[in-house]
Amino acid sequence: MAAQLTMTDRARDLRAQVRTFIDEEVIPLEPILGSHWLGRATPESTQAMEGLRESARRQGIFALGHPTELGGGGLTFGEYAYINEVIGRSLHGIHALGTLTLQDTIMFNKYASQEQRERWLEPLARGEILMSVGLTEPEVAGSDPTLIESTARLENGEWVINAHKWFTSLARHAAFTTVWVKTDPDGPRHKQFSAIIVPTDAPGYEVVRVIPTLTGTGGEHAEIRLTEVRVPESALLGERGEGFKLAQTRLAPGRIFHCMRWLGQSQRAFELMCDYAKTRYAHGSYLSEKGEIQRYIAESAAEIQASRLMTLAAAQAIDEGKPARAEISMIKFFGARTLHNVIDRALQVHGSLGLTSDTPLEFMYREARYARIYDGPDEVHRMVVARELLRDPYASAPWS
Repeated sequence: MAAQLTMTDRARDLRAQVRTFIDEEVIPLEPILGSHWLGRATPESTQAMEGLRESARRQGIFALGHPTELGGGGLTFGEYAYINEVIGRSLHGIHALGTLTLQDTIMFNKYASQEQRERWLEPLARGEILMSVGLTEPEVAGSDPTLIESTARLENGEWVINAHKWFTSLARHAAFTTVWVKTDPDGPRHKQFSAIIVPTDAPGYEVVRVIPTLTGTGGEHAEIRLTEVRVPESALLGERGEGFKLAQTRLAPGRIFHCMRWLGQSQRAFELMCDYAKTRYAHGSYLSEKGEIQRYIAESAAEIQASRLMTLAAAQAIDEGKPARAEISMIKFFGARTLHNVIDRALQVHGSLGLTSDTPLEFMYREARYARIYDGPDEVHRMVVARELLRDPYASAPWS
């Protein structure tokens, strides 16, 4: 399958507009916004972020990836791939442009009832509230959702939930958490689970802690407990026993969104590497004139372009309604490796300067390490690709 390499006029115009917004408005504020990203918002960072969001709304570039019926731009995956790449140039881009919860919006738009749309989805798409996802559990392998041990029983028209989750990002700030629980333990393996919407102020909902991670408190990855939490039967998202299906609906586009943004981070690191190499003079020549540095630049450019083409191909497959299992898993592990490699080389070219906060590289490097684990570790995605191709090395291949 060939990737769609020609941008639509709409995508080209929006990409240029968003690139200007990120480079001229967001990136200059990164020193202030750093604390906001880390979940330790200050009045200054909050004011700066709200100013950026208002600016994006005025320019008509807020929530571009959301469906039109939710006030978004209604872009195809292929179009949004080009735009999300430049959004990813700054780690604050998804916050400023209202696309942080995009994969959840897609899931809710497909499965939410009318009541759920009005109460949760519409304000979520407008950026008025945040949500979190209770999927991963500390006691079981996080890459296999069929091992979930959290439970919910139906009792007098209410779901009674007992759950222990962690890496429930933004739970401390979210209006609700979509919690995956076992509702039908005697059913077929992939039909035992359901997704239930739980307001974070429900009695029995506890944020145990924000888990310290490689980047401090990172994205506010919380450990939560739900003890005999009661919510109405109508809080069920989708159909009973469809939890696994809902999880895949959320994770598949989410992985593509990650890979799109990684391209932006990789490209920015690449530009920083090239700029510094052309100005740093050492041992009789500029770094850019040294063979080893030229190798860094050439290999980085090749890896970024390969990741870009693979990501566009996966986006096109989604637009065509294909499962795209191999395509998505392939870009997930390859894109994560590209992200790490390019930032690592850029940091190496900067030398000791790259280890300081005088450039964004040290923070980008720490954030990049997450990419090989969240939304499925590299090992799992390589296994998925191998299984797909071993069934039929040609028919199952992305290029067939």
